[in-house]
Amino acid sequence: MNVKGYRWLTSLLFALILVGLPTQAHAEKSTIKATWVWQTELIQDGGEQLIRYSREEGINLIYLQINRQLPAATYESFLQRAHEEQIAVHALGGDPRWALTAYRADMLGLADWVKEYNASVAEAGRFDGVHLDIEPYVLAQWEEEQNNILASWEENLNLFLQQLSGEPLDLGIDIPFWFDHYTRADGSNFNEWLIGAFDHVTVMTYRNEIDTDHGIIKLSEDEFEIGNRLGKQILVAVNTKEMPGEAHTTFYGLGRDRLNRTLEQLSDRLASHSSFAGIAIHDIRYWQNLQGDGNEGEPPAGENPDPSTPNPEPGEGDRVPDADPVNRDPMIRGTYIWEAHEVIDNGHEILEFAKEKDVNWLYVRLDLQQPYSAYASFVKQAAAQGIEVHALGGHPIWALQENRDRIMRLVNYVKEYNRNVQGDERFHGIHLDIEPYVLPIWRENQDRVMTEWTSNIDAFVNELKKDSNLEASMDMAVWLDKFNVPGTNISLSKWMIDRMDHVSLMAFRDTAEGTNGIAAVSREEIAFAEELGKPILISVEMKESHEGDHITFFEEGEAYMEQELAKLRDMLKDSTSYTGHVVHAYTYWKNAKP
Repeated sequence: MNVKGYRWLTSLLFALILVGLPTQAHAEKSTIKATWVWQTELIQDGGEQLIRYSREEGINLIYLQINRQLPAATYESFLQRAHEEQIAVHALGGDPRWALTAYRADMLGLADWVKEYNASVAEAGRFDGVHLDIEPYVLAQWEEEQNNILASWEENLNLFLQQLSGEPLDLGIDIPFWFDHYTRADGSNFNEWLIGAFDHVTVMTYRNEIDTDHGIIKLSEDEFEIGNRLGKQILVAVNTKEMPGEAHTTFYGLGRDRLNRTLEQLSDRLASHSSFAGIAIHDIRYWQNLQGDGNEGEPPAGENPDPSTPNPEPGEGDRVPDADPVNRDPMIRGTYIWEAHEVIDNGHEILEFAKEKDVNWLYVRLDLQQPYSAYASFVKQAAAQGIEVHALGGHPIWALQENRDRIMRLVNYVKEYNRNVQGDERFHGIHLDIEPYVLPIWRENQDRVMTEWTSNIDAFVNELKKDSNLEASMDMAVWLDKFNVPGTNISLSKWMIDRMDHVSLMAFRDTAEGTNGIAAVSREEIAFAEELGKPILISVEMKESHEGDHITFFEEGEAYMEQELAKLRDMLKDSTSYTGHVVHAYTYWKNAKP
């Protein structure tokens, strides 16, 4: 780290003036408008859509998450385009566990990667900085081990800063506004240390009001006082992500117009601080989805999202028509498409990948704001290629009764979609990925969560099956057989398998054999499925995992994964329920090691 950080802030404003980019009158002090881009795949086509959106919104700093499996040329091409548009790009990385000594190497690996990358490309294609998003307070052990975690986090960050010392990079970090209550071992303020150690900090003041006692101005005043005193740069961040139960922390539902007005007022109000450097919006995916009037999500009830097709008249016998059968191999080879825009923007690429990998089954996450025509062509082409497509949706909070309507919106969208398209354009089912055990309430009251979860699953199946033959399916963790449905002696796993048409068992291991291999950890669920006469798919992981190397094929690569899956097929050849496997997920598989 060196004076590059301050040179960068000055040169950025100077460049904006030189090139005549549109700036607001109040922007003399607020030189930066930043956003987080967690979806690295957005740059794989050169990032033209990302560049266009940045130009439209006046974004001049992008925190871009690094996927180290992408070729350097992909980053270089995007960075050159961004710099042509006077947009700075900082390499983004982070994980709550990066505060722990055991995961120090992961964070230092990011520093090494950026240094090596920048040294290998021309100046126009280099990163301008590195940005960390490490939030250790979400760790399960935070409450009991705060002091130890803070100490190891500080040690890790010092090593990170040393590793990049002298590099022409601006170094930044995200911090919560409430972290100024925590102290270091010597009694000094932890936030003050962070602000002093980095070139700039982005303070996550996630509120949608400015002037209240709990508004952005009040919550950020301590950080600005420190920044002013230390001569450091402070960005304030706002949130556009949906936050169930915490609506005061986000602009979701309030709309783009309200967000823009607030940002203008906020910039004017904060301009008196010498440390005020600008505003960051979290994150680009949710920001792009903000509507002008705040009506995010689904179209109004009863309204067809596709104006080119009429709303069907409900009535007696108004069943959802079946999808045409797909001529495919009975042994399933599938994957998940989690990014809803992928099939719309990159459908041909997905189908080429599927052809190369002999994929015949896709779980595709839907954007319910899209017209039916957005998906019809892709599903039709997939069917012609021998691929069965199931709509995908889910979130941990969908297990809670208060969020049941979110499941129903997906069900209703898929039903209406299937009513309005041709037989070979229809989805074959709906697949849920609901993992409530990551929620804090799971640790507090598991019985309550399981009761509401099973109730929501019942409602899902009943609503789906009342007027359709759509297949109901879900992802399921291998260890759920340790729990019983509250008030019964029935295994939660067995209950789920019984309610679904099929389940995809998340047997995330990197070997087929052994006492902790895929076959072993799946044994109970396969037995349940055989007893109930239900098919079961085995899901394996290709995403990098910090839970241990045994969880994923990320380290070993695709060839090794295929070798193990071939072993698994042979080991389960006598099973009446095992019907194939799915790889999680398309994004990671296509970028996997050979």
